[in-house]
Amino acid sequence: ILLGGAALLAAPAITTRPALAITPAEIKSRGKLVVGIQGDNPPWGFVNSAGKQEGLDADIAELFGKELGVSVEFVALEVNNRIPALTTGRVDLLFATMAMLPERAKAVQFSKPYVANTIVLIAPKKDKVTSNEDMAKYTIGVAKGAAQDTQVTKNAPAGTTIRRYDGDAPSIQALVSGQVQAIGGNIFYMQRIEQARPGEFENKLEFQNLYNGACTRLGEKEINAAINTFIDKIKANGELQKIYDKWMKVPVHKFPD
Repeated sequence: ILLGGAALLAAPAITTRPALAITPAEIKSRGKLVVGIQGDNPPWGFVNSAGKQEGLDADIAELFGKELGVSVEFVALEVNNRIPALTTGRVDLLFATMAMLPERAKAVQFSKPYVANTIVLIAPKKDKVTSNEDMAKYTIGVAKGAAQDTQVTKNAPAGTTIRRYDGDAPSIQALVSGQVQAIGGNIFYMQRIEQARPGEFENKLEFQNLYNGACTRLGEKEINAAINTFIDKIKANGELQKIYDKWMKVPVHKFPD
């Protein structure tokens, strides 16, 4: 009786937790793909005024769901909880601005790259910034745990004030509101900064060129292979370029073999 009662108590917790989707066949059987994505980082992933997930990552994820013949459910994630959401089974995979870094590859498996980016320092146009030493005169904002956090921390002179924020949007807001004088970001930050403070800021220093990939759990070879086949397909048939044209306004990068 006690065991039966315990099972009944445990049942709601079990049924509300998404099952680990290890293979494309399991996803198709379920009829739904659960995708982890950023919810506040346009043009990559963001929630519009109608509550719908949009952005480059969202469009690519929707195409992959169509390839599998299933609907897509998005889970909006912050920078720091992207990998935990995947490894604990909260989501099936990540299309979440995931730069392909060696440390991350110890925890998740990357697909082939589908987008490229550059990590930069953004500062006022009127200021002369030509070397890492010039960073010392600023209070610099970064998204905590992101590639820009790593690069600013690595390259800034000792004693530089670095403020860490919970995501891209808060760090950009800190810049445009004057809480910080510069930020570590990527080459697409300027689209958002220009909307708030046109003509005042520019990319000053380049730290690192990065490629973004979709992420699956370690050992899930079938879903990783399916994503790679899908990425090859949208590169070849022009679908990836259409999404780039819509969100990035640049040609598709040349990716390493």
